[in-house]
Amino acid sequence: MSTLEATSKEATAKDNTKSLTGAEVVLECLIAEGANTIFGYPGGAIMPIYDALYSYQDKLNHILVRHEQGGIHAAQGFARVTGKPGVVFATSGPGATNLVTGLADAQIDSTPLVCITGQVFAQFLGTDAFQETDVVNITTPITKWNYQVTDAKEIPEVLAKAFYIAQTGRPGPVLVDITKNAQFQKVDFEPYEHCKHIRSYRPKPIIRNEYIQAAAELINAAKKPFVVFGQGVILGNAEKEFLAFLDKTGIPAAATALGLGAIPTDHPLYVGMLGMHGNYAPNVMTNECDLLIAVGMRFDDRVTGRLDKYAKQAKVIHLDIDPAEIDKNVTATVPVWGDCKESLPLLTKAVEKNSFPEWLEEFRKLEKEEVKEVIEPELNPTTDEMTMGEVVKYLNELTNGDAIIVTDVGQHQMVACRYAKFNNSKSNVTSGGLGTMGFGLPAAMGAKVGQPDKTVVSISGDGGFQMTLQELGTIMQNNIGVKILILNNHFLGMVRQWQELFMDKRYSFTNIDSPDFVALANAYKIPSKKIEQRADLKAGLKEMIDHDGAYLLEIIVGKENNVFPMVPQGSSVSEIRLK
Repeated sequence: MSTLEATSKEATAKDNTKSLTGAEVVLECLIAEGANTIFGYPGGAIMPIYDALYSYQDKLNHILVRHEQGGIHAAQGFARVTGKPGVVFATSGPGATNLVTGLADAQIDSTPLVCITGQVFAQFLGTDAFQETDVVNITTPITKWNYQVTDAKEIPEVLAKAFYIAQTGRPGPVLVDITKNAQFQKVDFEPYEHCKHIRSYRPKPIIRNEYIQAAAELINAAKKPFVVFGQGVILGNAEKEFLAFLDKTGIPAAATALGLGAIPTDHPLYVGMLGMHGNYAPNVMTNECDLLIAVGMRFDDRVTGRLDKYAKQAKVIHLDIDPAEIDKNVTATVPVWGDCKESLPLLTKAVEKNSFPEWLEEFRKLEKEEVKEVIEPELNPTTDEMTMGEVVKYLNELTNGDAIIVTDVGQHQMVACRYAKFNNSKSNVTSGGLGTMGFGLPAAMGAKVGQPDKTVVSISGDGGFQMTLQELGTIMQNNIGVKILILNNHFLGMVRQWQELFMDKRYSFTNIDSPDFVALANAYKIPSKKIEQRADLKAGLKEMIDHDGAYLLEIIVGKENNVFPMVPQGSSVSEIRLK
């Protein structure tokens, strides 16, 4: 480069340089990252950022939540349906600690988040100043990365790293804590540089061809192969590659709860959901297959049951982007470390075209048994009490399997995962690994913000809904058109089920009273209705779906209905109970 060119480049950079406060730099960084939606709650330590935000309202959409936990769950819902990092603002002290549950949830479910917290002035750190907490050490075990900024000059580089780390490799939450002095500090802000590389951080491992070939040999030799797939397929945007692999190999496939939607639930090779309350056939056949191919799943205990009795007869191929998951719970015969969007096409190319009609028929036989013993009574009950399953059945008819279903945690969650139709990827949003009650309503709110043209249905129980019901205020203020479905059985249903089955029906503090949900919704100016009779069910659901805007529908279901099948805790997956 000539001296003249260098001088010209320096002059251009100088022209583009702006003198901004650290708070303004934060907002410029968000704009540069394309993060135009923020869920947040102001407070003293983050006030300079909120003051700067006043002048950025034409570029950034800030949604004022009613509680920081609601804000981070909303950001999770937004991230899960868009694939982009959800962004959260919170103040120091209690504001920051209110994010902890959502961070833990996002970490275990691999949800990309960028959380920005305010902090006391740097000179007050460690003095127990008002609303000071050591949020960095508090959140270290439950974030993919975190960092405390005390000098505004660091902000661009740190936020670039934050977004890069959150959404690459195995996604996860990051937290950036910014002291108040750094928010006020004036700095020269140059055009933003996106982070593309961090030393020692390898988000996309190099795929080793010898493992692809070894895996292909096992697949070609297998007589009873079985694919189990998880959210990794969705996070890797590898749905098409996964379908191509299944179509060529003809192998039956089952999903984890978070893997639902990666392929349509009516795909001819789809054999159901795995896990404690999953389908009968895939659980039983896990211990009958001769080859288990795991794609983007982590062998969670709710999927494996007793590890010492899990698929011991089978060889195992494990495809995962996170090396920490390979051999952690189940030893892999062939580990395929890498991005499944890249490894699946290599594997598909290396395998022979095949089909397994007799093996697939073994799944279908067990499926028929489950239909007779469990599914038919649940979806078409002959009792006076309505079931959660029949509600989901009619919801399927109204949405044609194209809605985004967001669930809270409990019996209704398992029923929705079992019976909802998912035609599209990123359409099942639920709290998997942490099982966070209160997740459903705010996550649905965030999902609707992320996909405003989609029908988004929040399904909650009466217990979980009451944990974050204050977010009805956020829905009201921002006209967020989420459909809110409360399946009310007057119990903390999943805990009650365990008390019935394993604790001699000693219902210890699981009976729960609720407010008048219809009156509550009306107080928030949200149309609502309560359904107590089966004759009103279809019409009530249709009114909810057809309504233009938010709508709350409470449905009274059987008090002591149970979710089956069920793998009792401490049992093998092949010991799954139908009743």
